[in-house]
Amino acid sequence: MKEANEPSKVVSLGSRQDSAERIGDLLGAVRAIAGRRLQLLLGNMFEHVDDALFDLAEKAENNAAQMHYFDGMREVRKRRPMVERSFLAQVSRELTGLSARTAPATAVPPPAGPLELSLVAENELEESLAITSMISKNESRLARDLFAVNQRLSVICGGIKIDESTNPVAPAALAQAFRQAMRELTAEMRVKLIIYKLFDRYVLSTLEELYQEINTELVRAGVLPQLRHEVVRGDASAGATAAPTAAGNKAVVDAVAGDTDKEAELASELLHTVRALFSARRAQSGGVAASAGAAGVVGHGAAIAVPTANELLGALSVLQSQLATGPLPSADAVDPAVLSRDVAQLKEHLLGQLGALRGERPGQVSAIDEDTIDLVGMLFEFILADSTLPAEMQVLLARLQIPYLKAAILDRRLFAHRQHPARRLLDGLAELAKGWSQESDRDHRVYEKIKSIVECLLHDFDDDMSLFERLGGELQAFHEQSRKRAELAEQRVAESARGREKLELARRRAAREILDRIGSQTLPPLIHGVLARAWANHLVLTILRQGEDSPAFAEALRFVNEFIASARPVHGDEDRRSLLRMLPGIERALRRGLANVAFQESDIERLLGQLHAYYRQQLGESAPDTSTEDGVLPIPDSIQPLLDTESREPEPESFPPTPATVDDGELSQIEQLKPGSWLEFCPTGDAVTRAKLSWISPMSGRYLFVNRRGLKVGDYAPHELAAALAAGSARILPSEPLFDRAMGAIVDRLSQAAASGTGDLP
Repeated sequence: MKEANEPSKVVSLGSRQDSAERIGDLLGAVRAIAGRRLQLLLGNMFEHVDDALFDLAEKAENNAAQMHYFDGMREVRKRRPMVERSFLAQVSRELTGLSARTAPATAVPPPAGPLELSLVAENELEESLAITSMISKNESRLARDLFAVNQRLSVICGGIKIDESTNPVAPAALAQAFRQAMRELTAEMRVKLIIYKLFDRYVLSTLEELYQEINTELVRAGVLPQLRHEVVRGDASAGATAAPTAAGNKAVVDAVAGDTDKEAELASELLHTVRALFSARRAQSGGVAASAGAAGVVGHGAAIAVPTANELLGALSVLQSQLATGPLPSADAVDPAVLSRDVAQLKEHLLGQLGALRGERPGQVSAIDEDTIDLVGMLFEFILADSTLPAEMQVLLARLQIPYLKAAILDRRLFAHRQHPARRLLDGLAELAKGWSQESDRDHRVYEKIKSIVECLLHDFDDDMSLFERLGGELQAFHEQSRKRAELAEQRVAESARGREKLELARRRAAREILDRIGSQTLPPLIHGVLARAWANHLVLTILRQGEDSPAFAEALRFVNEFIASARPVHGDEDRRSLLRMLPGIERALRRGLANVAFQESDIERLLGQLHAYYRQQLGESAPDTSTEDGVLPIPDSIQPLLDTESREPEPESFPPTPATVDDGELSQIEQLKPGSWLEFCPTGDAVTRAKLSWISPMSGRYLFVNRRGLKVGDYAPHELAAALAAGSARILPSEPLFDRAMGAIVDRLSQAAASGTGDLP
């Protein structure tokens, strides 16, 4: 930060006595402003604590967790006045104490600095990370207004240095004061972390008005009224970073503007947490590169300057050109452990290349560059360990480590914004690669597209960040083209499955209706055969064409009742007259129904002839007809395709024997699957198939899976999938973007290292 070189009117403090009174008056005014505003902000925050804890209690996974939140609500209500008094009193004491500081040489550091993470308890680590994250985020965001407050407080306090670490109303001091006040609460850490989140949202995130009011009051009192300043952002590389082209800047800005507030906040907090953990690791390992502002290090008796960003980019460009001209290794020939080791050793290769360019090898890089190198390295280590990606795709994407390290040095926002073009490009490549297999990519279109983007970045990327935007656009267009082509195949597969299911359900309904009406009766073979075969098919077609609620279906069922009734023995004149009344209607219905299922006219006449003979025998007019062996007319060839439709469909792939019982957890996972989810199947123990859930049947609940080309892989009932998950013959592939999963894994890894107290990564 630097002040403008123009004269500023500074308040005159006069004599020592006048000076003391003046300092007291001005600090009193600042203290009053801070006390009033902070009391309002803190009160507003506590008004939201109850709602937040109640919502979490309602969504708790079990009764025990729910009780923790309810206990936390009661504890907060009981202790809130004490927390508020403690916090406000501490801020007031710190502001009052500023007047006692007369020497600028030694500023007293605040208790437990924001990055002091040498902790022994997991709870304390979580608490420190929460505090550190919100301090870092808000110091960066409030830098301009806070700088002015610091400068004006320095003037009224006699010239002592006031900065972000010693200003009682700066985010660091306020966060530490609130942490101290929170000791009044005995609630669980999960409850405290929620309260810290709300403190960040309702207090620290609204400090602009406090700083503006303080600045306005001090300007009115004549303290540095002409003050102007420029803020050098902490995520810039001390002015040494090579500037991207104008087109590159615009591409990044346009894309970043698309971040939603919520996503931007979460990504920023995550990045601040990672940086805090890197600082903790350096502190625990006793590294000498902890200061981002260090100008150099001592080695071999002479000072060796820390490499600038331009030097790093130059060395990386040399390494990149060597990688670009080298042959592409095959996945079968590469040992994943060796590839991962090479990724982890990039820092050493970089320092060696810097030494070759300089003539002397630097021992280290600045802290912010070291963090960036380590973060990119851990990202690509995650890619190489991520079983979501096929091995061939891991080999391809691992070659992007150097271009992405250059991009991260050029633009520190790469890890902070989810919509950054470079980040979106890598996520898009990983998403395309997730469903890749040699079987589904026989024409090599997908593999060649990913390979071409990787090679383009290796050969062409220097400092023009717009290249990521352009390649991302090409990848998106390829995605869309592939998706449209696959959707047509998917629709055909889904329609085929839907048709088979409708046919199967119609058959079951027809059979159930007939069997329910027959009940325990024993029908003559001729009557039973007509109902079970020809008329059952007529019912099926009526359901499919006109629906179960149609008059035609109701009429077809009435025929079943009459046809069954016609088979009852005739014992008297009344039975005889009843049967004679039914026969004309039975004949008319049969003619229509048999024609509906493609009976030829000759076949219909033949069947009716058999029925006439049967009914004459029923009426006592003739002996039984034995023109066929079983008294049943064979189904003609013309309707056989209807009966064989399903048998001609390919059977879905079968899983090996699975456990008889399925855990509720697996069933719950299956129920949460949505179309578009990817699974990996390994039913035979060695042949691996990746498939996307394309359709869930609303009729049978079966899950239909297709490959990336939209071709059917299989369809399974929910319990079959759950059993496959339990047996390990299927697994659900993560749906979250690669970058998000990698950042979460990196935080977990660094947190474990911080908790161990050694700084060593697991």
